[in-house]
Amino acid sequence: MSNDIVKVSRNTDNAPQNSVSTQTVAFSHYNNISAQLPLDPKTGNIVVGNVKDQTEQCLANIKAIVESIGHVMDDMVKINIFVMNIEDIDVIDEIYAKFFPNSTPTRTVVAVAALPMSDALVQMDALISNGEGTAPQAPCALIKVSRNTENAPISAISTQTVAFSHYNNLSAQLPIDPITGKLVKGAIKEQAQQCLNNIKAVLESIDHVMGDVVKTTIFVKDIADIEAVNEICSAFFKNDVPARTYVNAAALPMGALVQIDTVVSHGDGTPPQAPEDTRHIVIEASNTENAPQASYSHTVAFSHYNHISGQLPVVPTNGEIVAGGVKEQTEQCLNNIKAIVESVDHVMDDIVKINIQVKHIVDIDAVNQVYSTFFNCDLPARTVVGVSAIPMDALIQIDAVVSNCEGTPPQA
Repeated sequence: MSNDIVKVSRNTDNAPQNSVSTQTVAFSHYNNISAQLPLDPKTGNIVVGNVKDQTEQCLANIKAIVESIGHVMDDMVKINIFVMNIEDIDVIDEIYAKFFPNSTPTRTVVAVAALPMSDALVQMDALISNGEGTAPQAPCALIKVSRNTENAPISAISTQTVAFSHYNNLSAQLPIDPITGKLVKGAIKEQAQQCLNNIKAVLESIDHVMGDVVKTTIFVKDIADIEAVNEICSAFFKNDVPARTYVNAAALPMGALVQIDTVVSHGDGTPPQAPEDTRHIVIEASNTENAPQASYSHTVAFSHYNHISGQLPVVPTNGEIVAGGVKEQTEQCLNNIKAIVESVDHVMDDIVKINIQVKHIVDIDAVNQVYSTFFNCDLPARTVVGVSAIPMDALIQIDAVVSNCEGTPPQA
């Protein structure tokens, strides 16, 4: 594939527009959609009503974006739902199911401490299949493949794994025993192990292994549990350590202590792509001395995407949080991302999606003042949530997904 694949950034008047993000950014065979709040696009205000009304507005906004680029909701591969009250999820599901009558995407649900607008009860972002690809790729009728296995927990409103092109996106796994349907007994280590056992079962059911994971997002109820979770992860990812981000959850479904979300390489692709051996496309994990070191990879590239681990406002030379307030911390996070991006011969404008966690949601205006200075072209899709805690007591953490036009060998 040529190394001049085009990143396509688009907005529609039928959904809320934002000066610091693009509604949808397509690259290669995926569209990345910014988090949608329950905003009426005509007024720019939060819709009046309860969580049902707000859920419907979020999904209506996503649908408007999807349809504006010639797609339908059944092209959805992954959706992330951020709620203020985890108890609202049953009500949310009543509305949610109506938007996916034929094919449910993979899904992650997490309660957070705050959302960007104080009256919002729910926010959603999404990943959409893009069979036509972006120029100069030739359009092709790639097939979305949705699968479940009885060896992992099954849900009526989500699919365990949805493959499209060269990626599998898994639903976030809770520490549920698939036999009993209940949370596994024990504390954080036992729960983390069950989450990873469920992920492993899903992967093995589609002829993949844990070494094919390129990114994990780990939601923990207590940020102090990170070290214990890392210990369990090390047993599952012995040689191939994927990119990783920890996010503090205000609450998780079923009262769980941990939930793990994964993105998986898929070398064989989906029909009608040629069934290459699943090991032919190379997973490229990279680190640079110009960004803070961690026990996991700075960036993991596969096919036409790079996945960057969550970056804290840590100065690489001393391993300490940068001096100053949220502006200085935002700049350090983005400088770390920039260093990683440049270490793999890319630039910030190659970023297609940014995820930001802030300790104080009121800081978002200050964050935005710094944020916009790092991009010269169309801004990436973006999701912002407020959390109660961030590792190292930081005020902000940022991770990213970067386009990778050259692909990974042998360039498929």
